Amino acid sequence: MEVLQTVGALFTSSGLASMTWQQGVMILVAFVLLYLAIVKKYEPLLLLPISFGMLLTNLPISGLYHPELWNAAEGISYSDVLHHGGLIDIFYIGVKTGIYPTLMFLAIGAMTDFGPMIANPSSMLLGAAAQLGVFTCFFGANLLGFTPQEAASIGIIGGADGPTAIFVTTKLAPHLLPAIAVAAYSYMALIPIIQPPIMRLLTTQKEREIKMVQLRKVSQTEKIIFPIMVATLAILFLPDTASLLGMLMLGNLFKESGVVDRLSDTAQNNLCNIITILLGLSVGATAVGANFLRTETLLIIALGLIAFCFSTVGGLLFGKLMCVITKGKINPLIGSAGVSAVPMAARVSQVEGQKANPSNFLLMHAMGPNVSGVIGSAVAAGFLLKIFGA
Repeated sequence: MEVLQTVGALFTSSGLASMTWQQGVMILVAFVLLYLAIVKKYEPLLLLPISFGMLLTNLPISGLYHPELWNAAEGISYSDVLHHGGLIDIFYIGVKTGIYPTLMFLAIGAMTDFGPMIANPSSMLLGAAAQLGVFTCFFGANLLGFTPQEAASIGIIGGADGPTAIFVTTKLAPHLLPAIAVAAYSYMALIPIIQPPIMRLLTTQKEREIKMVQLRKVSQTEKIIFPIMVATLAILFLPDTASLLGMLMLGNLFKESGVVDRLSDTAQNNLCNIITILLGLSVGATAVGANFLRTETLLIIALGLIAFCFSTVGGLLFGKLMCVITKGKINPLIGSAGVSAVPMAARVSQVEGQKANPSNFLLMHAMGPNVSGVIGSAVAAGFLLKIFGA
């Protein structure tokens, strides 16, 4: 009898006794995402920490993340978070304050070679065209009853840039951050699944087979001047881009200047890896079942997917137009890389091009629109913050 009482007491105090159906559903979703990350290898560096954060936050009584600390009607008290929060609450401070997104842009800048874009300036047009989803989804969300600030935060998912989506949402609609952050990073990780069907639908076999000529060699001087000029001009015209574009170009200057190799190496490796872990885990942890499985959240995720698809479509259609204008010298597939998921989207363009023509090498050509998309999404974010920010 005592044994049964002990077992009963243990069960009552366990997480199993207090698990809700919402938590159960989210745990199953986390298992699926872990499977995609580990077995299918769909961008595991992003998807694995996100899905594991989702798993941890939905295990009852774990005490790692407390959404009530972040949803307080009277405002966030960082003192309460530090004193009463769990481990992931502490990590989440970096998301809420915008520290992680800007540091991630520093790391991205240090890893990015703008050479393909400088060698082929027309690729910047493809990066701009791929922002179609941002503004299409903005108007769609507005029509569905979201406020302009909420619609702008949802629309930015179309840029396929997780740090930018987080940065904009913390400024304009912080209450939507969990849904938008999970959607943005999940779609980034699932690019190899989402983009190829659209690419094959909108391009012909003949277009996909097009081989592009080798790009010209870009001088070191050009690569050094580029981040300085972009930061100066972009921030002068759109000061709201200062945090993102400033850090992006600083990281790139670390890389291209050749005089701060230690800083460049730290930004590319140690800093990037640390921020990826903290950001991914924090973003995943926001997907608490009770808050996440709501009609509004599901609508945001659906709108985010539409935005991402429209951005891919915008890049592809403009790529087709450039193909016609250049009399078949541009492979439209590189247009899909105009979304700013670097280098995942460029790799997808390469894979699809080689499926059509095994001797096709589109990676460097696709990197031009790809890195243009990073700048384009930051500029789009700055524009939305300028119009709808406080």
